Amino acid sequence: MNQEEERMTKADLVAKMADDAGITKAAAEKALNSFVDAVTETLAQGDKVTLVGFGTFSVAERAAREGRNPRTGEAITIAASKVIKFKAGSKLKEAVQ
Repeated sequence: MNQEEERMTKADLVAKMADDAGITKAAAEKALNSFVDAVTETLAQGDKVTLVGFGTFSVAERAAREGRNPRTGEAITIAASKVIKFKAGSKLKEAVQ
């Protein structure tokens, strides 16, 4: 079973924003890029971004751990890293249910 999933691309999102706000696609793309840049900069500083009703973006530490090379079965050490988390807000959860 090989179904292609539905997805919204950045271009689709820009077009929707432009249509909903009654602005040009160029202005909508500039606004979207500004939002993405602001979220990226905030997360890079280790802070959270909360959009009430929509959700919260945050950064968490993932500890170093031992894993296995799937080809050889050899034990390897996976380095510690930072991961980005998103917790959906109540309005988003309700809309998806």
